[in-house]
Amino acid sequence: MSFKDLNLAPDILRGVVSAGYTDPTPIQLRAIPVVLSGRDLIASAQTGTGKTAAFALPILSRLGTHGRAPRVLVLEPTRELAAQVETAFRDFARHTDIRTVALFGGVGYGAQRNELKRGVDVISATPGRLMDYIKGGELSLNTIEILVLDEVDRMLDMGFLPVVKDIIARCPKGRQTLFFSATVPPEIAAVASFALKNPDRVECGVNRSVNQSVNHALYPVAWAQKFDLLVALLEKTDFQSVLVFSRTKHGADKIAARLKAAKHTVAVLHANRSQNQRIEALAGFKSGKYEIMVATDIAARGIDVAGVTHVINYDVPENPEDYVHRIGRTGRAMAVGDAFTLVSPENADDIRDIQRFIGAKIPELRLEGFPYQPFVMNPSYPKKGQQQQRRPAGGGGGGGGGGRRPQQGSSGQRGGGGGGGQSGGPGGGNRSGGGGFRGRR
Repeated sequence: MSFKDLNLAPDILRGVVSAGYTDPTPIQLRAIPVVLSGRDLIASAQTGTGKTAAFALPILSRLGTHGRAPRVLVLEPTRELAAQVETAFRDFARHTDIRTVALFGGVGYGAQRNELKRGVDVISATPGRLMDYIKGGELSLNTIEILVLDEVDRMLDMGFLPVVKDIIARCPKGRQTLFFSATVPPEIAAVASFALKNPDRVECGVNRSVNQSVNHALYPVAWAQKFDLLVALLEKTDFQSVLVFSRTKHGADKIAARLKAAKHTVAVLHANRSQNQRIEALAGFKSGKYEIMVATDIAARGIDVAGVTHVINYDVPENPEDYVHRIGRTGRAMAVGDAFTLVSPENADDIRDIQRFIGAKIPELRLEGFPYQPFVMNPSYPKKGQQQQRRPAGGGGGGGGGGRRPQQGSSGQRGGGGGGGQSGGPGGGNRSGGGGFRGRR
């Protein structure tokens, strides 16, 4: 089935072609007919499967031509998402006269206010900045025909529920309401009960599963060698663009500074950066000016960059859900991507939680030729109760050819061979090559 079979407006189909889209993804195939019908919808799908187009294309087809008053409101949890969704609407509507605007904080009000005065059809906004215009008497939601809550689970996590309820109450009761999210936790039911009317449900993929187009693996390493292993992985990996995740803003700045000293072009994205700095970093990463972006979890669901070939978790995420969202930044739109996680002994509990969450073991790999040291617990690391010190398991890796991605029985991107298993026994084991690290299971 192609986009031509989905009853989209001709001008919107031209926008789809101009944007480089070819075949619709499963979430688009299932959600677009529902949105076109005018029914309410709760839709969930894995990160990177095309959820934005799943609601933007049918909404634009229903709008037709430009009108003076706002008819569509899309709520987003972050500035980056608000800006990117507005860009997607604008790109798909390039052959129409439909006007869009993004409303978010961190920048001045002038340009956004001028766009509102000119008249817009689609507003993509964060809740806080939207309420600024509403309370200032510069914007009314009385003309909204379609309300979209995107990344609903993330908005609830960030504490937006009270203001979101306020915004929903200000919209006409006869509107169409759409919920789009990567996961649908029980908390969403509390919002759906008063926001939606007999909604259809569309679920594509397993909520807790990793996108099948992402090849992910663990790289056990002593805490003191994490940065050295990061540099070695970058040197031996054929990458185009890499997203490196840090747990903290200070950690992201420190990693970026050391990567710059190692002659890499690096952008930084976290909440302490000004909005202009964040816009410049994201634009430079998208254009290829920066080959690496170091970010906190603001980017786990806050950016959508086509062509990210690799994600590297420098720090293991605190929440299992964030692991799925982080590595979902690569392998998007059915492309193939790689995700590596640097694992120190103190991360054993977190890794066990992640594997339980996704219902699968993550392969453990060793980078051939890297001078591994015995695993030593970082003395400053906050422990989850009493943890024993872990030692590297037996095994080893042989030479031989290999591909760019960690493959079954490989010792790294360019190494072949295969030795010990996950528990360090001789020969074979699970899919990991070169052995893993021994610890509590």
